[in-house]
Amino acid sequence: MTDTRPTPETQPETPPGTPAGTPPGPLFGPDSQFQRFFNDPRWALAILRATVLEAAHPQIGAALIDNSTFVAHPWRRLRNTLVSLQRMFGPDEDTRQREAARLNRLHARLSGTDAQNRPYDAMDPQVRAWVVATLFESSVTMCRLGGQPLDQATMKQLYAEFQAFLAAFGDEAGHLPPTLQEFWQYYDHMVQEELESTEALRIILYKLFDHLPAPPLLDGLPTVWAAGRALAGPVIGTITVASLPEPFRRRAGLPEIPGAQALMQSAYVAAGLARFLPDGWLRTENLTGLLYLSPDSDDPRAATLNALRGRMKRAGALFRLITPFPAEHDATEGTGPRLDAGEFFTAVLDQTGDGYLDWPDLAAMARELSTRLDLDEPAETKLYHAYAEWWRELQAALDTDGDGRVSKEEYAAGVPSLAGPALIRVAEVLFSATDTDGNQLIDADEYRALFRTGFRRTVAGAEATYSRSAFVKDFLSFMSGRERSTAFDPLLAEA
Repeated sequence: MTDTRPTPETQPETPPGTPAGTPPGPLFGPDSQFQRFFNDPRWALAILRATVLEAAHPQIGAALIDNSTFVAHPWRRLRNTLVSLQRMFGPDEDTRQREAARLNRLHARLSGTDAQNRPYDAMDPQVRAWVVATLFESSVTMCRLGGQPLDQATMKQLYAEFQAFLAAFGDEAGHLPPTLQEFWQYYDHMVQEELESTEALRIILYKLFDHLPAPPLLDGLPTVWAAGRALAGPVIGTITVASLPEPFRRRAGLPEIPGAQALMQSAYVAAGLARFLPDGWLRTENLTGLLYLSPDSDDPRAATLNALRGRMKRAGALFRLITPFPAEHDATEGTGPRLDAGEFFTAVLDQTGDGYLDWPDLAAMARELSTRLDLDEPAETKLYHAYAEWWRELQAALDTDGDGRVSKEEYAAGVPSLAGPALIRVAEVLFSATDTDGNQLIDADEYRALFRTGFRRTVAGAEATYSRSAFVKDFLSFMSGRERSTAFDPLLAEA
């Protein structure tokens, strides 16, 4: 790490109210260093690396296992993370404060104990500092590995931006070291003494890539996706492991694969060559939007992509004929409008992907809906409370063995119990949150604000508005009748 670390320098004079040592220059907005990196293709590798380092922290790893949807819905979690970072580092201070408040509410709900009975708390300032530290350090490392190490002034500016990012959450100064020299000492201590080979880390490195679901753009192309994943997954995993700090790789027992270092550096250099493309060709928000483009979207790009999907399907059929490669099940073929109980349990209810229905699964639904609707208090809390009531109702009706969670078998045996009063309350709260003008009707703009998937369809068939009773009926039909839904599938079932 010595090649990335600064030498002590006299800090420039800073405006009143800013942390000591803050370099001149904007900390947020389009001229910040972060925004420059945000659209750098190498940052995709860097953010994956940062996620692994986060997951190696015992508290963060435990919180991910218990509460996160990263296994069952990795693309959704990636999109939400990128949107959140854009809001936090954007130019608008009001947007930043609202997003910081939303994340604080989200993190305040994440606490518990790990498998060794050690407590974790997502609001722990030291835990939050480590998340920010991994993002900063991985940004610095991606430049070094790509053959363009940052100069000291740029590195100081970037560090000041991440310090300001952490301060926006209301955390007291000092949870990240005040200077770069002290930061590297802190980082070395964390890597050598605090990080562990957690279950979350092992899942990310050795399970997630093997079972990574297709993004919405490639849904319905199981053979194409399975073939690409089989080739790319091991390579991405190898690159990520090779980029981790050597002391941690040794402590965690991560394998040293011959040639991995050369492959990793080549990947970073190759990704960095994309900087020579014309401006605007590679923008993170555009690529993310493309991954989530629905086939029936009214987006102008949809027609071209649909034609491409047709050709890819034909190529996939040919591929199946000439190779023994096992194709995955295509959920869009050979099925009616309904899912069976097991499919619905896996696709919708088991949001965390652990094979059981528990409160964290329903909390994840509330969290996703709150995020899509951009809810503030008290509407967000009302939605969480409605889901909590539904969980208590489900637990009482379906948890026959009393272990505090609902298995797929228990669910399949008791599905008629799903549409109780508590689920109706969830639908009512969701309708009220969507009906922003309070006229007891959801118009097309409000409807799209809820689902935000860009699909082409009118609300409630040919009608211009969506009544409360129709909305509640459709929501109950999806959540308890297990009927496919053009609207709710992209919201809660897709990866």
